[in-house]
Amino acid sequence: MSFPWAKHYEPKQPLMRWLDEKLPLPRLVYNAVGAGYPVPRNLNYFWNFGVLAGAALAIQIVTGIVLAMHFAANAGVAFGSVESIMRDVNAGWFLRYAHANGASMFLLVVYIHIGRGLYYGSYKAPREMVWLLGVVIFLLMMATAFMGYVLPWGQMSFWGAQVITGFFSAIPLVGESIRVWLLGGFAPDNATLNRFFSLHYLLPFVIAGVIILHIWALHIPGSNNPTGVDVKGEQDTVPFHPYYTAKDAVGLGVFLLLFALLIFFSPNLLGHPDNYIEANPLSTPAHIVPEWYFLPFYAILKSFTADFILPAKLWGVLAMFGSILLLFFLPWLDSSPVRSANYRPKYRAFLIVLLLDVLVLGYVGGAEPIARNVVLGQIAAAYYFAHFLIILPLVAASERPRPLPGSITEAVLAKHGGTSPAKTAIA
Repeated sequence: MSFPWAKHYEPKQPLMRWLDEKLPLPRLVYNAVGAGYPVPRNLNYFWNFGVLAGAALAIQIVTGIVLAMHFAANAGVAFGSVESIMRDVNAGWFLRYAHANGASMFLLVVYIHIGRGLYYGSYKAPREMVWLLGVVIFLLMMATAFMGYVLPWGQMSFWGAQVITGFFSAIPLVGESIRVWLLGGFAPDNATLNRFFSLHYLLPFVIAGVIILHIWALHIPGSNNPTGVDVKGEQDTVPFHPYYTAKDAVGLGVFLLLFALLIFFSPNLLGHPDNYIEANPLSTPAHIVPEWYFLPFYAILKSFTADFILPAKLWGVLAMFGSILLLFFLPWLDSSPVRSANYRPKYRAFLIVLLLDVLVLGYVGGAEPIARNVVLGQIAAAYYFAHFLIILPLVAASERPRPLPGSITEAVLAKHGGTSPAKTAIA
């Protein structure tokens, strides 16, 4: 769909005309994130989080490259090299804290981004490929974050690698071989550090490449919007620039302010104090936990405590990976023709329950494994799978959505006191 105001890039200066002819990068940017890209006029601030995720990735890449110049991927000196960065490198403390807390901010932004997609149905046709690529990015981020957590070679780094890779040994026949192959030995050591450091350095650039595909796939159908109603005409859209570049700039300013407060006033808030103790294979920490952003999945992993046909350990591994792989099938599990939860009251109620369930899983993942917490984690893990495999298809088939607005413009006018829009009922 083309609009009169969404004109193609037309360079006026001779140099820009020559560049556009030989390497049309300005044209690409203009049509992708400039005035040549039409966007629904009713996007709210939840649509900022895609840009914030991109900014967080850029921060991670820049700080990571500089840190890599001073880090030594050797079990004998890795911990000392991190301490040297903190004390001896100019602004090293800032770079290390920005990188460590940047990972948390990156995952937080992505979780909100995923939550927005779930609420507004951004995984539905015609945006299935956008969603699938997003899940691939999420998996790559998790792998990158896990390997990065091992690098400081503190107690939690070492024992986290030992415990998480140990679960692969539950796979029948080949599990132990896979674990040894991942670690490069029978326990985390020099080989582990070297390969984890190499992959931790490489994967952010792979993530950046998949993000380009993610944005490309988005630009084919165009952005979703809070009503979930398709764009009907020029009146439903505005140019991305300057309207949403300005809005994204506001969101980025708030993000950077919160990020700065975390770095300068509470840089160790999200870390574990045991990771300031050098890795010791002969001293096991009292309570081994991953970073906060892995806690819900860790709780699912720990929820299986009894053997049933397969060993409990293997069930835990399958459930942990299955909890993420489920997201790949979401566009087909939810068959409702209505996208936005604003018009699906039952779906919205169950989505709120799912959010609370994930928070409970996060609590259980970081709590002591006493009987009460184990049972609570098992109930929460069961609901997580039931939501996607049972509740969601049933709600999609039985729910009667509220009437949709006739267009994006009608919804905007109704919200701001304009003429009441005509409603289109869903049969």
